[in-house]
Amino acid sequence: MSTKIRLARGGSKKRPYYHVVVADVRSPRDGRFIERLGHWNPMLDKDHADRISLNAERIQYWMSHGAVPTDRVARFLAEAGLGTRDARNNPTKGLPGKKANERIAEKKQKEEDAAAAAAKAAAEAAEAAAAPAPAAEEAPAEEATASE
Repeated sequence: MSTKIRLARGGSKKRPYYHVVVADVRSPRDGRFIERLGHWNPMLDKDHADRISLNAERIQYWMSHGAVPTDRVARFLAEAGLGTRDARNNPTKGLPGKKANERIAEKKQKEEDAAAAAAKAAAEAAEAAAAPAPAAEEAPAEEATASE
């Protein structure tokens, strides 16, 4: 008989509470189990003492008899020092997809274009301020005609 150490859900609707149990792999999630090994209350704070409780002696016994923990239970066991958990390596999981990369590149291009346009406008304004406007010259010809 193949056995697993897994979670069996209890509690009411929207208030989960899990029992850590040893069960035959063919039995339903919340169905028949061989032995209850602990509990997990995900509604409590992560640093709360009663959040997870494990019977280390019985877990070691069942693991020595071939019981395999599920991923979530293996994580609990690793935190409790009862087993090791292989580190997973999926470096691309958190990276954005193709469409998101396209949107990011498009947004970056727009920002660069806007910055270039602002710099160009500022340069033109600086040139206009640096070069004084030609003053209206008085017409010396008019003075000459008045003296005749």
